[in-house]
Amino acid sequence: MPSKLKKLSSAEIAAFEAKRDIGAEILQSIRDMQAGKGKVVVSSATEAREATGLSQSQFASLLGVSVRTLQGWEQGRKQPSGAARTLLAIASTNPKAVLAVAGK
Repeated sequence: MPSKLKKLSSAEIAAFEAKRDIGAEILQSIRDMQAGKGKVVVSSATEAREATGLSQSQFASLLGVSVRTLQGWEQGRKQPSGAARTLLAIASTNPKAVLAVAGK
């Protein structure tokens, strides 16, 4: 899906970077995390895998996908297909059923 945002020119990027104080940004991020302002977003693929207690390689094998594909789903770079999405939902809500079918 194409981005609707205008790309910055090299000069605009340089001007933005010149104004930044990376150290202050990092310190503010640390303060935000300590104050509980941070939010961890977990993908449905990660949720499902963690519910089963399997490693990435074990879970990818169970689903019949490559570890790389699973990592893409977990990191939000890729979206699972309809069938995979359904299987992930089942694994998340009833991990014992998926493990039983897989013979684990």
